[in-house]
Amino acid sequence: MLAFPLTAVLVLKTNAIGMALITAIGALPSLLLSIPVGAWVDRRGRQRQIMILADLLRALLIALIPVAWGLHLLRMSLLIGLWFGVGICSVFFRVSSNTVFVALIPREKYAEANGLLQQAQSAGFLIGPALGGWLIQVLTAPGALLGDALSFLASALSLSTIHPQEPPVAKSPDQHIWEGIRFVRSSPILRSTFAAQLTQSFFRAVFTTVYILYATRYLHVTPVQWGLIFGPSSVFAILGSSFATRLSRRVGLGLTLIMGSALFTWPLLIVPLIAGRHVLVVGALFLAEGVSGAGAMIQAVASGTIRAAAVPDSLRARVMAAFTVAGRGMTPVGAAGAAVIAWLLGVHLTVLVATIGLSVSFFWLLTPTIVSLRNHEQLQPIAK
Repeated sequence: MLAFPLTAVLVLKTNAIGMALITAIGALPSLLLSIPVGAWVDRRGRQRQIMILADLLRALLIALIPVAWGLHLLRMSLLIGLWFGVGICSVFFRVSSNTVFVALIPREKYAEANGLLQQAQSAGFLIGPALGGWLIQVLTAPGALLGDALSFLASALSLSTIHPQEPPVAKSPDQHIWEGIRFVRSSPILRSTFAAQLTQSFFRAVFTTVYILYATRYLHVTPVQWGLIFGPSSVFAILGSSFATRLSRRVGLGLTLIMGSALFTWPLLIVPLIAGRHVLVVGALFLAEGVSGAGAMIQAVASGTIRAAAVPDSLRARVMAAFTVAGRGMTPVGAAGAAVIAWLLGVHLTVLVATIGLSVSFFWLLTPTIVSLRNHEQLQPIAK
């Protein structure tokens, strides 16, 4: 999340249009391939093996970036092509993950297990960007990507040590690739969470496309300071993910989802309004990232629990594919929107439009069905 965009900004000297193109191409597989890949995974099974292979291929593709840079072969076209390959592998990994999760975890432990997963992810965000900032300072951004490649090898090794009893592959004659989206449309709770994620993902893509460019060039944030912003602020995310399960027990799963969504989006309104001394700017970015990260983890725990409890085994990959389209799939659309807005209004106003759009996305969740949702027992999946 830090070394790759800084490779484009600092090494290849790209502009807002270039950042938009990179962001769009990397996420384009999520938009184009998630639905057919989800249907294929549901028919094939063996999701753990798919996840391991995806990790190994991502490690290889990312490692090629510093190799090409060392050989003076790194160009924008090659960077985009490798990133596109990483995006394809990520689609296979993502749509397979939910089946492996429910194969390992008892139903009554979904919320707790999701909290632990988000804590692990937050810990990675704590260590990775902080270490990345220093590695970029010493090795440059392409050199730091070697550490990223090693992290995917570690992931593949971890997955090789577990042996979940995955559910049998469904033999139903109706294996339509759009069945996951149809199921989401038929569920009021999934439909609302899908709409919220779609809106969030679009404006988040607009925001992230220009965020590092804006803060690096206009707010003069250095690579080391980026590490401090993204790294220690992840402590907030760890606290959010550890608190999410207790919060859901106290106020209910639905209200936890709503609160997490608001905390995730509202603090980012600070970013386009920052002005003043540089230390205050960095502090404000740290605070915005921290509170937003905590909210993102609370929202992720609640939404992950809802999906795990509400979806039948025969549709898990296809429903996950639908949410992948609503999530990562909106990145190229949002990146294209960022390029247009930046061309028309400039980078600063693009950040402002993105944060306003993010702040209103949680209104999709203000439905009686979600507000009254207490726990996973109200989310019995309909067998297919």
